[in-house]
Amino acid sequence: MDGHDIEQGSSAQITRLPEPPVLRARNAEATPIVLRAPRTLEDTGLPPTFVGRLVLKSTLLNGKSTFSDLSERHRLPIAVLEDVLSFLVREHLAEITHRGATDIDVTLRLTDAGRLLAADELARCSYCGPAPIAFEQYAEVVREHSVRKQRITHADVNVAFGEVRVNRTLLDSAAASLNAGRPLLMYGPAGSGKTFIAERLGKLLHGDVPIPYALYIGGEIVQLYDPLVHRDAPAAAQTAVGDKRWRVCRRPVIISGGELTLESLDLRYDASAGFYQAPPHLKANMGLYIVDDLGRQRVAAHELLNRWIMPLDRGIDLFTLKSGTRFTAPFDVWPVFSSNLDPAQIGDEAFLRRLGSKLQIGPLSLDDYRAVFDACCASIGFKLPQSAFEYLLHDLHMATNKPFLACYPRDLLYLLAASAEYRGAAREVTDEGLLEAWQSYFGEVGCRTGPHPPAMKQPDKRMATR
Repeated sequence: MDGHDIEQGSSAQITRLPEPPVLRARNAEATPIVLRAPRTLEDTGLPPTFVGRLVLKSTLLNGKSTFSDLSERHRLPIAVLEDVLSFLVREHLAEITHRGATDIDVTLRLTDAGRLLAADELARCSYCGPAPIAFEQYAEVVREHSVRKQRITHADVNVAFGEVRVNRTLLDSAAASLNAGRPLLMYGPAGSGKTFIAERLGKLLHGDVPIPYALYIGGEIVQLYDPLVHRDAPAAAQTAVGDKRWRVCRRPVIISGGELTLESLDLRYDASAGFYQAPPHLKANMGLYIVDDLGRQRVAAHELLNRWIMPLDRGIDLFTLKSGTRFTAPFDVWPVFSSNLDPAQIGDEAFLRRLGSKLQIGPLSLDDYRAVFDACCASIGFKLPQSAFEYLLHDLHMATNKPFLACYPRDLLYLLAASAEYRGAAREVTDEGLLEAWQSYFGEVGCRTGPHPPAMKQPDKRMATR
């Protein structure tokens, strides 16, 4: 099966819906997204009975409905609503109570039969939002705006990471894995900045993409657009799209952490609402999907990794509706895995081969650590005397063999700032303040607290590993 086959039971039944009205551009990155509004009910790719029942439900909930009301609720043009109303009138489910001088000035109400059918339909499925997109049309749009068409350059990396102090060789390798369309694994100690880098990689992705509010699959509704994870593009991009059943968004960057389970990677059916919620990697299509803390989930690592075999190999994922209908959906994401574990502890060689790049993120160099500390001080509004950083370096880090992890400056300074605010002290980094923050952060009291030696030897920069 390809990315838009639908399987009923054990025999494959390929459903070919009308092609989506996508106006293709020679340069998709530079041209606004244009999705032509459907002109007829047939153009939507949705069964007339389905759209009719959607209109019946919303009319029952809101009383009499005008074309203007219905167009706003369901994001459908007046021409399509006229087709729907003709269907409902023919079936004696609705009647026109007012028709004005313009096409939009039409009011309808339900018949007794229409109210009964609407009530039954509401009990089965309470969804009354924007009309969903036929799944075949969605799959075609995903192919049109595939993240695999992205091409990242060295200049893109410089813009996305700016003054972020991170080994540029690592970033070059990460960008190359995206250009190759391959997954990326970043591993290293906790606090080394893996999650920060992973989320920042989303800035490498160019352009906006259309996200449907919901999908129509095998007679069921799957809600896809999620305002908690999808970031809207500017208003001008929204108005350029003719089909208002789509929302123009930045390419998604979605992250799952230790809460991830096998069940959360499947469609989630809400029995009380009567429709489905899309899993995170389906919401991330055409963008970046990050699995953080790989190996720390509540499910065994090898079981979680086995779940990704087919998506990583074939670029599709298999889902099953409660009716038994199975379908394949596009797996059009750039997968980035982040783990505190060594790759050998995560999966076997067969799985690791499927990962395009495996990058170790370790402690910062001394120069980068100082730069990060300076930047954190500036952002919080702290003054950092040279002597205070020397104390941090020699009396705290070297005395306890703590590596220069990227998380330490921010975490220590936040503790120091909280203490200074509590005491009403000056916003300055002091030896005493650093020691208190260090002991609170690490739970250690074995740090040297005496005065500095008269002649402080410059630390050996060879100790700073990547």
